Amino acid sequence: MSAVACLGAGRMGRGIALAFAMAGWQVALVDFKPRPAADFAALADDAMAEIRGTLASLAAIGLLDAAHEATIAGRVRVVAEADCGPVLAAAEVIFEGVPEILELKRGALARAAELAGPGPIIASTTSTILVDALSSAVAEPGRFLNAHWLNPAYLVPLVEVSPGRDTSAATLARLKAILTEIGKKPIVCAASPGYIVPRIQALAMNEAARMVSEGVASAEDLDAAIRYGFGLRFAVLGLIEFIDWGGGDILYHASRYLTEALGDARYAAPPVIEDNMRAGRLGMRSGEGFYDFRETDVGAYRQRRMAEFARLLGALELLPKRVD
Repeated sequence: MSAVACLGAGRMGRGIALAFAMAGWQVALVDFKPRPAADFAALADDAMAEIRGTLASLAAIGLLDAAHEATIAGRVRVVAEADCGPVLAAAEVIFEGVPEILELKRGALARAAELAGPGPIIASTTSTILVDALSSAVAEPGRFLNAHWLNPAYLVPLVEVSPGRDTSAATLARLKAILTEIGKKPIVCAASPGYIVPRIQALAMNEAARMVSEGVASAEDLDAAIRYGFGLRFAVLGLIEFIDWGGGDILYHASRYLTEALGDARYAAPPVIEDNMRAGRLGMRSGEGFYDFRETDVGAYRQRRMAEFARLLGALELLPKRVD
């Protein structure tokens, strides 16, 4: 069977281990910190208890058959630091998930690369450190890149894959293929602070907190607005797609109004929006925006997106009431 190893037996390591185990892979969850045997045994028991508990929860909500829980859990083993050399060497991918401390990660990556030999792909899961601040710690850095998972890793489809300047094309292609094989949706992003989701998320969460503090809405009403409006639409249309759907000019004018009305430059549109305005690239209705719609059957495209939105509303029991 295909095998992966997760360095670090914390929340991210356990989540990634579950994602691969549910997809049929063998997983070594490596406690990469030397510790007394009794302490390791306690950690291993805790990790496996959490994995079994999570599988039971998934079965309870119908996401897997309870009869398969033991089989899936049996694909995961917790390995002590002293015994990890062979399992690292046998892994197709090693995911590093030790605490977010630069020197700690560099030390773990260097040692893992040495123990594993040249074969495995090595991927950090850091959410804060850029890939090229870590890559020089890895022997043969062409096999190294970042794979940022979102919690819970065993459920959220997205993995943000960030190659470094030395990452080989073959490494990037193989990791994307592996992630796709286990049901994930890998996307590639440049090495940039915050990657994609955390960067957008930080803006949105800070703005939500600011609005509550300003008395714009209660926390409950603001969260309802996100759950039943903002979040639902962006589960079907991406943010950039949404700009083209409504029109870049709408965003341009709304941004100008908010900047003036609230007296804060953080609402100003970026130059690309103004550039598109000047060039007449307004989105679907002009045939071009961030996307090119000139060869698209716009009516059929709108219908597909509307059908996806209706299916989502139906699954959440949020379809509008209807009297026939």
